[in-house]
Amino acid sequence: MQTIQLSVLPKEAVNNDFLEQKIAQALNIINFQFKITKRSIDARRKPVKINLKIEVYSDEEVIPQSITEKKYPNINSGKPVIVVGFGPAGMFAALKLIELGFKPIVIERGKQVKERRRDIADINKKHIVNPESNYCFGEGGAGTFSDGKLYTRSKKRGNVNDILITLVQHGAPEDILVDAYPHIGTNKLPNVVTAIRETILSNGGEIHFNTKLTDIIIKNKQVEGVVTQNGNKIVAKNVILATGHSARDIFYLLNDKGITIESKPFALGVRIEHPQKLIDSIQYHCDERSDYLPPASYKLVQQVKQRGVFSFCMCPGGVIAPCATAPGEIVTNGWSPSKRNNPYANSGIVVTIEEDDLSAYVNYGALAGLEFQKDIEQKAFIAAGNKGKIGQYAPAQRLMDFIKGKKSIDLPECSYTPGIVSANLHEILPKAVAIRLQEGFKSFGNKMRGYLTNEAIIVAVESRTSSPVKIPRDKETLQHPNIKGLYPCGEGAGYAGGIVSAAIDGQKCAETITN
Repeated sequence: MQTIQLSVLPKEAVNNDFLEQKIAQALNIINFQFKITKRSIDARRKPVKINLKIEVYSDEEVIPQSITEKKYPNINSGKPVIVVGFGPAGMFAALKLIELGFKPIVIERGKQVKERRRDIADINKKHIVNPESNYCFGEGGAGTFSDGKLYTRSKKRGNVNDILITLVQHGAPEDILVDAYPHIGTNKLPNVVTAIRETILSNGGEIHFNTKLTDIIIKNKQVEGVVTQNGNKIVAKNVILATGHSARDIFYLLNDKGITIESKPFALGVRIEHPQKLIDSIQYHCDERSDYLPPASYKLVQQVKQRGVFSFCMCPGGVIAPCATAPGEIVTNGWSPSKRNNPYANSGIVVTIEEDDLSAYVNYGALAGLEFQKDIEQKAFIAAGNKGKIGQYAPAQRLMDFIKGKKSIDLPECSYTPGIVSANLHEILPKAVAIRLQEGFKSFGNKMRGYLTNEAIIVAVESRTSSPVKIPRDKETLQHPNIKGLYPCGEGAGYAGGIVSAAIDGQKCAETITN
């Protein structure tokens, strides 16, 4: 086997006859087979190129399969481990426990995917927020209905390829093993999540939906089990706490029980939306995007007044979604279908929150960031209500109007389904955030000519970039330093930042329990 790197035009990248000719010329060989193992877009200059990493084999060789299907043992009689939360961290913790012969007992406050769809439809159409079943809570966690981006920088933390292979085994497209920025799509993720559930159940694991954790049983600094909302007790010596960044009741519970938690840095800002055609023209240096290129994305970062202003969860051909987890708050996020074929591109643009911003919340201790976050989300809700729109209507402003500090007379079309109302976002966002966003947007306009336009709209607020609370754990055992058998895990505990890194952390916690 030999490896070759090719840089070709987009239409050439999908032409196997052309690629065969290029390989034959480059390696001076005739009879061979090949397999693309990595694909990325180079849009730094015109024309845009596709970079390919290709493995080349002789005619006699057997090309290795992309995945080897993982076999799971039946663990009906295995030692029980409680997994709280069925997002990426919880799902992959449960799968790893089964692999290692343990019986995962998963409790999830939300509903299965199929039932969860109705609650999400209610948020979008009826402005009804179910605190237990929404974009953040339910089978698959926030990832199920928020895009499925799988790119991660957490390669040193664990085996990224193992996560991707497991997803492919459960129905994700094999392209995620090849693309530099893999993505499944909100329309395909529910089937993948359902397949993972079936694997866990068919091999002896348990999953209890509509089952909310209300207490952790601790005796002599050792976990003994958990209590659920109906008063039921589940007994086990090990609990993986993978509840996600929006399960605020868990942070309150730990704080009330005197279990150490810590305030953690996070970021807050807005969602910005442009016509996708505009982003395509900027990024691909063209008037019309080639059919052989995906909708363009971007990644932006700038230091403004000693703080980072950066893009977060950029969604080409996507939709801005209402992600509140309680009535009386506005929270935005973004997602894309697998084809990324919606007419708009959106991204979070956020500013790092520091201790100075939390000076009015010091009495809340480790929960200061959480209370700050809540207040901003509630201000956004009230601002829309002041315009006569009660519900999940989001306050919004044209980009240039925001930079100039004036309210928009009217608003362009927007993908945010519940609806938007014109508001001056300077009256909602903390001053330290608004000022830095203004300067950050100007800088982004210099980096991407055409980005600064009043056809772009910003929607408030993007506030759930990560958890504002960290649950400490020992570096070696991954247990809480004061509670034996309690394993803080994933985004909610402060140890991950996306589907893949959360999944890796879930696996690590499961592996540590078995040692």
